[in-house]
Amino acid sequence: MKKWGFLVSALLLLLACEKTVQLQPDVQAPKLVVEAQIETGQAPYVVLSNSLNYFSTIDAATLNNTYVTGARITVNDGNRTVLLKEYTVPLTGGYTFYYYSIDPANAMFGEQGKTYRLTIETGGQVYQSQTQIPVLAKKIDSLWWKKAPFNTDTNKVVLMSRVTDPPGYGNYIRYFTKTNRGEFYPGINSVFDDQIIDGKTYDIQIDQGVTKNEKVKFEDYGYFKRGDTVIVKMCNIDKASFDFWKTWEFAWQSVGNPFSTPGKVTGNIDNQALGSFCGYAVQYKSLIIPK
Repeated sequence: MKKWGFLVSALLLLLACEKTVQLQPDVQAPKLVVEAQIETGQAPYVVLSNSLNYFSTIDAATLNNTYVTGARITVNDGNRTVLLKEYTVPLTGGYTFYYYSIDPANAMFGEQGKTYRLTIETGGQVYQSQTQIPVLAKKIDSLWWKKAPFNTDTNKVVLMSRVTDPPGYGNYIRYFTKTNRGEFYPGINSVFDDQIIDGKTYDIQIDQGVTKNEKVKFEDYGYFKRGDTVIVKMCNIDKASFDFWKTWEFAWQSVGNPFSTPGKVTGNIDNQALGSFCGYAVQYKSLIIPK
């Protein structure tokens, strides 16, 4: 009885010491979010928006209101500077998509081996970034398909590639795939370095890319189907672009996972802006998978 009396007294003492803790999340001022790129043979492309707080209620109207318009954006390629023009694209539901690119009268297209400097002026602030389109050194030599292993669905196949990595560390890549008349989408893990395979020719599976705005069906992830026409977009990128997409994809995969390690997305825009300016040296390789 003395034992039980001690336990009850201890429990009552703990209850008496209970304190209600109310956490009030910080409200952060919006930061500029930059999505900018330039690739070989293509014009620079920039989308600006404002960040949202972590606990913000997000819907289509909220997202549409985050676009930053009226900015002054220039791109310099080391020889000349071009002023980008703002474009609008009407969307369903009365929404509008805003982006910046070249004025046809003052064109600039990406070239291998060039360094590009981006300058953004908006809201009384100036933001800058720099990227390089590397020389296209790491390439896909060939593509082929084979039956999906450990899968009873004979309609599913995997796409294989033979890739040659040039000697010398520092060759970074990002890849996308396009299936039939779809869009180009990156894989869940779309960026790779050459720390292990430097200077080697190797065979590797290429997973089908996915849109990360939708829930991924992992039971089907990576597979292609018989009858698909596949185009692989292999991009050589610089170290800053690799770091951004590697940390971004890690953060995306960690959402909702209580056991994941906290991580910070490493952007390359100054003045505390979020996002990146990436250069891509592009190679396309296609394959028709027979039915």
